[in-house]
Amino acid sequence: MDGGSNIARRRKLALAEGSAEYKAKREQLVQAAASLFKEKGYKGTTFNDIAERAGIERASIYYYFGGKDELFREAVKGILDANMAEAAYLLKLRTLNPRQRLERLLERLMISYEDNYPHMYVYIQERMAAVGNDTTPWALEMVRQTRSFQKSVTTLITQCVEQGLIRKDIDIGLAVKALFGMFNWTHRWFRPGGRISARQVAQAFSTIFFDGMAMPTEQVGKQGARRTGGEAVATGTRG
Repeated sequence: MDGGSNIARRRKLALAEGSAEYKAKREQLVQAAASLFKEKGYKGTTFNDIAERAGIERASIYYYFGGKDELFREAVKGILDANMAEAAYLLKLRTLNPRQRLERLLERLMISYEDNYPHMYVYIQERMAAVGNDTTPWALEMVRQTRSFQKSVTTLITQCVEQGLIRKDIDIGLAVKALFGMFNWTHRWFRPGGRISARQVAQAFSTIFFDGMAMPTEQVGKQGARRTGGEAVATGTRG
């Protein structure tokens, strides 16, 4: 419930007017709600909790948001948009090889977790699974963007395989799941301002992934021979 039709009309009018003060208060409530969702879980957080954390009366929240779900949606709004834009840009970039582009995309992903902490972690921790069964326009768009981002990562890994940058004996779908598993699990331990930065996490995970996906020595040798038409062996015998 949003506290009645009158407050809903006032909220709609205030949103349309978009004063700086109104926007600032909405952002304060979003930050309060997101931190509580991370601490207590989405279901365990009440409007009373949010009001207390934000330092306002519970009834006043309805002037800014119609309910807890609206607060949550506002918290993650726009984050996936920025990541999708970066993915689209990198897929078209030809000055870097697929591995370099994937490393940049993964860095962008981890930095977005840091810059928007704890908003995206709340989504991963609390709502990602539930969104798949939700048929609201917002949920459908979240699913579309999530799948599109995953497809971008899959494309770059596939290109790495095709260009001989990584091994081909590992199922690509499994490699994608392993990669996202590392990054999504950071919601359990990563905190901005800690000993390890988001950029360092991304670089370490990329190293772990690409070292694990490195071409076996025998495959590297065969590819080198194919690329030189067998000259690699001939050169070796000339001393």
